[in-house]
Amino acid sequence: MQYRQIKKNGDELSALGFGAMRLPLKNGKIDRDKAKELIYYAIDNGINFIDTAYLYGDSETFLGEILTDEYKSKVKLCTKLPSINVRKYEDMEIFLNDQLRRLRVECIDYYLIHAVDLKTVRRLIKRDLIKFIDKAKSEGKIKNIGFSYHGPKDEFEVILDAYDWDVVMVQYNYFDENVQASIEGIECAASKDMGVFVMEPLKGGILAGKMPKDAEEIFKKADPDKSTAQWAMQWVLNNRNITCVLSGMNSFEQLEENLAISDKTTSLSMTFEEMETVELVKRVMRNSLKINCSTCGYCMPCPQGVNIPECIKIYNEKFLFDNKGFINRSLMDYYQYVGGIMGSKGNAGLCNACGKCLRKCPQKLDIISELKKVKKEFEFPGGKYILLFVEKIGFPIYKQIIKLLNR
Repeated sequence: MQYRQIKKNGDELSALGFGAMRLPLKNGKIDRDKAKELIYYAIDNGINFIDTAYLYGDSETFLGEILTDEYKSKVKLCTKLPSINVRKYEDMEIFLNDQLRRLRVECIDYYLIHAVDLKTVRRLIKRDLIKFIDKAKSEGKIKNIGFSYHGPKDEFEVILDAYDWDVVMVQYNYFDENVQASIEGIECAASKDMGVFVMEPLKGGILAGKMPKDAEEIFKKADPDKSTAQWAMQWVLNNRNITCVLSGMNSFEQLEENLAISDKTTSLSMTFEEMETVELVKRVMRNSLKINCSTCGYCMPCPQGVNIPECIKIYNEKFLFDNKGFINRSLMDYYQYVGGIMGSKGNAGLCNACGKCLRKCPQKLDIISELKKVKKEFEFPGGKYILLFVEKIGFPIYKQIIKLLNR
């Protein structure tokens, strides 16, 4: 494992960090045995940075349970203040104390203000955010302070100058090079000797696994042995201003691949030809992606039960992978995963335009309008009768179709 130093505090962090947002699940809850095995293996192989958040369900409590003795001493923990839930100064202290209890620590190594833009920061400052940070540091409850950014480019540097931050977390991948903080914002943070953590290096999985045919051909021509995930991770790690790339690994296959990539990829190690290859693939992807969603899930839960990330993901994949026609994989996926065949219904048609998701979206998407597109694409007249037929009569036939489509 290679390590990268944060100039501001001297910490040497693993280039690959473990994101604890998407831990493996079992019956809707964290699969504790599998997740524990994954995290221990990651630490044994050099990962020394784990990221979680108050809003990541049971993640903090789980990490507090398993990170004991030698494993506790080998890692730096990062968690986040749920800014969206802060109404008054006292809330910040309550959340921090609760997080210390959950994580079973006396001090949090890296504490981030979660999912901020300029409006959020100004709201929190009015509630004495700076006083809270200074007090928490002086009491030894947090060592380093930062924020995870989810606003427009022109606000990023304003927030950087609002306080003497130690670190920042930004969305960064080859597809989203110029959104949110952008490459210029990352350079600005690095110029202040801050640590720069990267979330969504694979854009919620879109940049890993199967790719549009034209994109796959470009990658394979350049290097037939390199995976799409390897291209995406290498591109991020190639940036000398990046301290740690966070990946939500929920299988040993993903973990092993990312460990190998992060071990080999140093900053400025990609060739000009490799960078040009990624640029060509980016152009192909931009021509196909309909909704610029990273499936982060911050918009959830929906009061009406809409599975917003899954609806948008399936919609995007229809065009990314050219799934057209009446009988296609995307249509089947839609009715399987959000239509009620396999679990609860979460289809786009349930949206009543309440707007609660809009203020929570890091990408500032007009989710209501996007869900209308999804509904129009998949929920055609008579669709509910087809669903009823599949549920009651045709499920065995449906399963055979899925098998054929997966070949």
